[in-house]
Parts: sequence; structure tokens; C-alpha cells
Amino acid sequence: MSEAVSRRSAMRLLAAAGTAGTALGAAACAPEVPPGAAAPEAPSAAPPVEAKGAARVDALVERLTLDEKTALLHGARDPAPLGQAGYVPGVPRLGIPALRLADGPAGVRVAQPATALPAPVLLASAFDPALAREYGRVIGREGRALGQDVLLAPMVNLIRTPYAGRNFETFAEDPGLTADLVGELIRGIQDEGLIATVKHFALNNQEHGRDTVDVIAAERTLHETELRGFEAAVAAGAGAVMGAYNKVNGVHACESKPLLDELLRGSWGFDGWVMSDWDATHSTVAAIGAGLDMEMPGGTHFGGPLREAVRGGSVAEDAVDLAVHRILATMDRFGLLAARPAARPPRDAAAGARTARKVATAGAVLLRNEHGTLPLTGAAARSIAVIGPTGQVPFVGGGGSAQVVPDGAPAPLTAIRQRAGNGASVRYALGEDVYGRPLPAKLLTPAAALDERAVAPGQVWTHEGEFRLTADDEWTLLVHYTGKRPVVRLDGEELFPVRQGVAEYFAGGLLGSAPDGMSVRRRTLALKAGAHRLAVTAEGGDKGQRFRLRHTTGAIRAADLAEAVRTAKSARSVVLFAYEDATEGRDRTSLALPGGQERLIEAVAAANPRTTVVLNTSSSTTMPWLPRTGAVLQMYYPGQEGGGATADLLFGDVDPGGRLTQTFPTDERATPVGGDPLRYPGVSGRQEYSEGIHVGHRWYDAQRVTPLFPFGHGLSYTTWHYEKLTVRPERAGRLRVEFTVRNTGRRKGTEVAQVYVGPCAELELDQPVRALAGYRRLVLAPGEAQRVTVDIGARVLSSWDPEQHAWVLGSGRREVFVGRSSRELPLRSKAVVTSR
Repeated sequence: MSEAVSRRSAMRLLAAAGTAGTALGAAACAPEVPPGAAAPEAPSAAPPVEAKGAARVDALVERLTLDEKTALLHGARDPAPLGQAGYVPGVPRLGIPALRLADGPAGVRVAQPATALPAPVLLASAFDPALAREYGRVIGREGRALGQDVLLAPMVNLIRTPYAGRNFETFAEDPGLTADLVGELIRGIQDEGLIATVKHFALNNQEHGRDTVDVIAAERTLHETELRGFEAAVAAGAGAVMGAYNKVNGVHACESKPLLDELLRGSWGFDGWVMSDWDATHSTVAAIGAGLDMEMPGGTHFGGPLREAVRGGSVAEDAVDLAVHRILATMDRFGLLAARPAARPPRDAAAGARTARKVATAGAVLLRNEHGTLPLTGAAARSIAVIGPTGQVPFVGGGGSAQVVPDGAPAPLTAIRQRAGNGASVRYALGEDVYGRPLPAKLLTPAAALDERAVAPGQVWTHEGEFRLTADDEWTLLVHYTGKRPVVRLDGEELFPVRQGVAEYFAGGLLGSAPDGMSVRRRTLALKAGAHRLAVTAEGGDKGQRFRLRHTTGAIRAADLAEAVRTAKSARSVVLFAYEDATEGRDRTSLALPGGQERLIEAVAAANPRTTVVLNTSSSTTMPWLPRTGAVLQMYYPGQEGGGATADLLFGDVDPGGRLTQTFPTDERATPVGGDPLRYPGVSGRQEYSEGIHVGHRWYDAQRVTPLFPFGHGLSYTTWHYEKLTVRPERAGRLRVEFTVRNTGRRKGTEVAQVYVGPCAELELDQPVRALAGYRRLVLAPGEAQRVTVDIGARVLSSWDPEQHAWVLGSGRREVFVGRSSRELPLRSKAVVTSR
């Protein structure tokens, strides 16, 4: 909708269209409610507005002062914070309530406990839109129960590069699958009365330079890849959209008229409101003119500067009224302006936990299973070695906006012991120490106990001394603390300086805090033999604090590795937990497992070939150790019920039903962005999506690159057979695909049957070698067969024509493929797509 539309005309258009919208939850790049301008003092109380619907919103806008209007267009400090990401003050004299906005891609992120659900990428791996809706309903109910009105989720940016730090927060590399899932997830959230915010609009596909990079993408690339999920969110009725940090084709996303006004509102008919990501607003006049309605988290541009712009004439008050109307109309749609708003429901923690476990088992992907390593049965289930730090400390979720305070999270080791039973032997070895050992007091001169130190309120504790090494060694020093971070200097260098921005606050979901909740920072150094000076200063602050200084050394790492090997040799089976701790605010620097984990896997698998590696990782991982293992189970970040879900899968109580929503490369060069810095991470602040429409598995097919594991891959504990494929035109622009899937094994199993379609020879446009056209999740008993029907719609069979600025149908003869992954497609047939 153009800013030139008069306020009255805009009101009529909005009233006719309703208040559907798109939802997006940016990572809200602040750990707590950020400071902002407080709401201005309101005029004296006014009689309540009695009208309903659009008339009520019109009447409210008419009665608001300019100060009150602009206070609704930006965040402020919450007078009674709940630990949420943002707050917008209401206007009490007119009955307009405040809004509280919480992060929530994997559960509601506030200061109170909530269900910590599996990461969205694990949900997506189930290929089950109905499960996505159930997942959304848990978040929607809990958000309401925990005092929130707006959820800053889901994140639907595509998995474009495996290095992106937030891949675990999103769904897939495939645009169609992403669109299917986001639509149902939003419906689930909003079924419960919580406003969903789809994010980050658009092309926020990496953390590196996210607030400055200029992403260059052609019109066709945008429509056929990144925009599909956002368009589906609008169609699902999302209430809000979050603008991205980055620039899109030369303009900041939060002041891009082509994105916000012409596409989002004009082409798609979005009538909710658009908010900025946290501190992603860069102007006043340009931003509100382009269609940004709300600046978060404060009022740097939409507070005083916006009022002055209206009074000075550079912004028409109609533009402010229109933005306010969008926000109030959405609030009204969700019942927030009603005289008697719906009561908030109680939390149902037990129901949330059940869904968390269901999703974790449904999305787990069995990547490898040689010689029947899994499931654990018979002797293999009675003698088990569990190895790795995340076997004992559950890896619940990634860092940043997705972190949730769970009700509890049992360790996988505990769940495995319970499932194995009293007669089994389940031994544990750490393998790698991620939280450090106490520094021996006698190591230091003068002697000092630096473990579990307490500093009283208002006090300062210091230590200065030295320690001596007899040989060169690699040390990792770690500080654990509960208050202001202690200053630790080694040989005069400060080891743990406070970093700028989100890098300081978002330190990872596993490594950023100790099991007892203390914050953790670490630093690895190559130390020479001889004396080293150590100085520590810790302040108690207002409340006092506890801290500890810990370390690991080469000798400690070697001893942990040796213990893991001994434990592996003593058991019939090994379950080795490996991790990679991703977080908002930084990208991965390698696709390899961090630390000494590759050496650990190699050594343990050499000692016991019946080794299952359970991966708690954010995205695809390189696996030079793969051939030595018996099995590999991809669990991503499995949420608070991940321990129990992992045990369910290991012992075969459920069939691993997940399939990869992203391609796993053989090495770091063999990816769509590998070796091309202009594609990733960008050069001189500019990034080009020169792969065009060939995102993810499409690129591997186009370049004929063999992946380590293809898109859609996932093994089962039973076997499957596909047969009797028929493909026929159903009506204009549609195909109906039918085939039979049979469980040919001896166990009940879960299968995800996948349908792909080839290019249209009649379209003179670049097209994928194969595009995902549909899928069905099946659960079949041994010997059971099911006839499956998948309808392929016109959108899948169309391409975006940049000359016509529209979708054009790829009519004529098309080839259809059916099978278990993008590279395992035993059935194929052809049919003619008709245009009328």
C-alpha cells in the first residue's frame, strides 16, 4: 500500500481485507528487554471505545494524540519485565494494552521455565506439516500463558550455506518444504491466540556481517527460493513480519519499498504490521515511507525524530496513522482490544513435554547403520559404553534467540541406563572436558584456591602470582561466574574481554554456561615452558557472586581420550555423543566437529567398531571418520526431551522417521558457496546469490556433485519397496502421481516417500534438474503396503519469468521421479502438463 493512499482510504482497504499477516521472530539481539524511550504521559482518561472491528480501530486512531501514536510504533523499557525480548507500551486511557514480544523459534524465551522444543530443523526433518502445527500450538499456548502477546518466530530464511550460525533455527534448503511447514506452524501458533512474526524478511541467510552486508539477488532467484516461505506465511495469516538486518539489492531491508510496500503488501496482500529486527532501523522518513510500522527495541528513529518529522512536514501524519492502524487492527483481530480479553490459559508442561519428545523422535535422521549396529538388542543392549560430554550434559538447544529455560532436561546417559534396565552394564567416559578441571592450588605461587570462590556484595577479590610449566603445552583456561565477569590476565593479556554486540551475550547453547547455570568463557593458548604470570580480579557487585577458574591441558586431553578408549573396549556397544555449538551472532568457521572430537571418534571406533555416533549439531557436518563407525544418528538440538528420545531411537522403541532437509557435503569445498567468497561470506560488504535458483540439492544436481548424504536421505530399521507408478494430468496445470510403498521388513517403520519433477523443455528459463514436488510420511506394519497419491500443483510446475514479473506454467511433457531421497529415485514416468 502506497504512502500516498489517504488515511480514510487506507482504513477502508484494511477493513475490507481483514488483518492477516506474516510472522517473524528475529533473534532480538539483546539478552534482556532493551532500553528505549518510555511512553509519554497520557492525557486524562477518556470514555472507552464501544465500536467493534474496523470501526473500533478507526475510532481509536482518531482519538490518539501524536505522542501516543508514535509510542505505539517503537519499543520501550518494560516497567515489569518478564525476561522477554521487547515491549511496546499501550494507551491505558483508551483501553489499548501493552504488547510483550518474546523470542520463540524453539519455545518461549522468557525468564521463566517453558517447554524447550527440538530445534526447528529437527521438526522439519519429520516432513510432517501436521506435526508442525502441533509444535506451533505448544508455543502459542505457552506464550499466552507466560504473559506474551507476540512471538518473534518462525524463522523461514533458507539454509543456503552450511556455515550459517542459525541454520538450526530454520527449516530447510528447499523452498517448497519450507513453505509447507511455515504455514502450518503459524496456524498452530495463532490457533492459540498468540501473534506470530515471520522473520527475517529477507535474505538473512548468515550471521557474518548480517547488519551491514548488501545481498544481491535477481528477481527470479528471490521468488523461486527465499520468498516462498514468506509468501506462505502471509497466506497462513501471520500477524507480523520482521524486517532483516541486511541490505537487499542496495537498500536496507527495513526501508525497502520494493520488499515491504510493493511485494509484501501490494502483491501478497499482507495487512498485518512490519517491525524491524532489533536495532535494524536506519532512518525515519525512508523507513516509514517504505512500509516499516514499528522500530524495535527503542525509539531512536520512530520516537522523537518521527514526531519532529510529522511536525516539520517531511512525514505525513496519515503515514503514522496507517502504521498505527495496522498494529491496532492486528491486535483487534487477536482479541487484544476487546473489553474483556480472553483469559490467559495455564501452562500444560506435561503436554509440552509429550510434543517435544514426539518431535525429537519423528525428526531424528539415521544417516548410517552398518551390520545392524542399531537398534541395540540382545547382548548389544546389555553392555554399553556412553562417551562424550553431551552424553552426560544434555544439549537442549542452540545459542541466542532460541535458548529456552526448560522445566528440566534429563541426560541421555540417565535415559539409556533406565532403558537398558538393571541387568545391563552402562559405563560412562567423558572423552572431552568442555568445562575444565580446577587449577591445583599448589601449582600457583603463592598458593590460591581459584575454584568456587565467593565474593561478597561490594567487595573486590584479587590474586596475583605465577605458575611454571616444565614443557610447552596447549592450555584452555575457563572462567565460570555468576555476576560481573572476573578480569583474568595471563602474562599481562586479558583473556576474556567483553565483546561488542550479540557476540557478548550469545555464547552458545552448550558451552556458554556450565551445568549449574554459571556463565562460562574460555580461551585456548599455546604456552611455552617456564613461568607465567596470572592475575585475577573479581567484583561482588550489588548481589555478590561466585566464580571459578578452570583449565584443561594436553595431558588432561590425552588422559580423557585414553579413558574413553578403555571404556569402549570393555563394552559390547558404544554410543558416542558429539556436538557442535552454534549460536546467533556468529557463523561456523568449519564444518568439522570442534575440539578433539574427530580424534576421539577415530580412536573409539578403532577400539570398538560397534560405535554409534549421535550428532548434536546445528547443520551439516563433514565426517572423515564415517567409514570407521557402525552407525550415525543425527539428532540436531533435540530439546528438553532429547535424552529420552535418543534412548527410544537407540533401542528401537521407535523407528527413526526423519529425513535430511539439507544436503551434507563430502568436504568444505563441495557446497553451493564453497570456494566463492562473493557468494559467501561476501567481498567488501557485498554478497551475490549467483547460484540463482539452484539452492541446496538443486545445486548438487546441476553441478553433478556427489554429496556425503543427499537431501531427503534417512535410513529406517526396516526395508522399503516402491512400485506401480502412474502419473496423469488431473486438470489444467496439475499432475496426479500415484504409487505403492511396501514395508518389506520385519518391523513397523516410518517412511517419507518423495516426489520430484524435472524441467520443462518449452520454457526458455534455467530450471532445476529435479525439484521437490511433494512427499508423504507413512507408518506401515511389516508387510503392509499403501497406495500413495501426491498432487503436484501449478506453482511447483511453474517458473518465475522476470520479463513478465509473474509465474509461468511449464506445460508440455514433464518427467516425474519417486523414491526415498533426491538421489534414490527408483520410479520415474512422464506426463503432459496442460495449460487449459
